Amino acid sequence: MTIKQLSIFIENRSGALLRILEMLRDNGISIIVSTLGDTDGFGIYRIICNDPERAFRLLRDKNISATITNVYAIRLASNQPGAAAEIVRLVTQVGVEIKYMYSFLFGGCGIVVIRPDSPDKAEEAIMLNQLDYITENELKKIDL
Repeated sequence: MTIKQLSIFIENRSGALLRILEMLRDNGISIIVSTLGDTDGFGIYRIICNDPERAFRLLRDKNISATITNVYAIRLASNQPGAAAEIVRLVTQVGVEIKYMYSFLFGGCGIVVIRPDSPDKAEEAIMLNQLDYITENELKKIDL
């Protein structure tokens, strides 16, 4: 039900992000979605890719600090205004706090990625509400 997301810690200096992007490209890692947030001194570059375990090993071998986190990628029922709000409502009404969220298009469908504070409760909400979600197998099969 979850997919793996890489969180890569990048120094706020010229060329640091490019180095990571080129390394992933040169090793055939396809980035499906990414988001970059910065703080003083470093940024957190979150990516969902077609082979997160291999990407993690490549980063670790280059002494780049990264972690793998399980997140939920939920398909929106429609591409209408308010569809993401409905996902958030269904998940949070069972007492789940969303630590962070971002969205993207995948196969012509809107996707909301969430990192909940309580995976068990989030999974319960997803199952009870029959929400459609992306699996790791789908990500591995994509043709970018």
